[in-house]
Amino acid sequence: MSSPVFISNDPDAALVLEARAGNRRAFEDLVVRYQKPMYNAALRILNDRDEAKDVAQTVFLKAFENLGRYDPNQRFFSWIYRIAVNESLDVVNRRKRHEAMPEDLVAERADPAELTAQQQMDSGVQSALMALKVDYRTVIVLKHIMGCSYEEIGVILEVPEKTVKSRLFTARQALWDVMASRGLI
Repeated sequence: MSSPVFISNDPDAALVLEARAGNRRAFEDLVVRYQKPMYNAALRILNDRDEAKDVAQTVFLKAFENLGRYDPNQRFFSWIYRIAVNESLDVVNRRKRHEAMPEDLVAERADPAELTAQQQMDSGVQSALMALKVDYRTVIVLKHIMGCSYEEIGVILEVPEKTVKSRLFTARQALWDVMASRGLI
C-alpha cells in the first residue's frame, strides 16, 4: 500500500499521514511537539491553569478523531491552533467572566528583585490582556505570544488577513489604553 502524496513541506504532515495509517507513535510525537504550545495558547486566552489543561487535552482528542479531515497540504500548526483557539473560545463563552491572572503563573527567575518586578509587570499585562474582548485578546496571543504570522492567524481564526491586521491594530490600541489607565506604561 503506497503512502498518500502531499505537496506540503511541513514535517508534521508526514507524522499525520503516519498516524492516519495507524502509527500511534507518530501521533504521540505530535502531542509531545504541540502539548506545551496548546496549553500556553489556552492559558493566555482562558487565564486558568485547569481549564487550559482541559482544553489542551480536548484539542488532542479532537485532532486525533479528525485526522481524516486534516489537509496535508496545509500546515498542521495552523490546523491544530485553530482547534485550540476554538476550544478556548468555547470555554470563554460558557463562563462569560474575566479573572485576574494568579501571580504564581509567572516563571521563576534567578534574581529575586528582578523576579518580583517581572511578576508585577507580567501580572499587570496579563490582567490588562484579560480586560480586552476575547477577539482582541486572541489575536494578540496568536501574534505576540505564539508568534503566528498574519496569514497563519487568518487561517486559524478563519478570517481574511486584512481582518486580522485590522483586529490586531484595534487590539493593540485597546491594550495600550488599558495598560496606560492602570499606570503600566
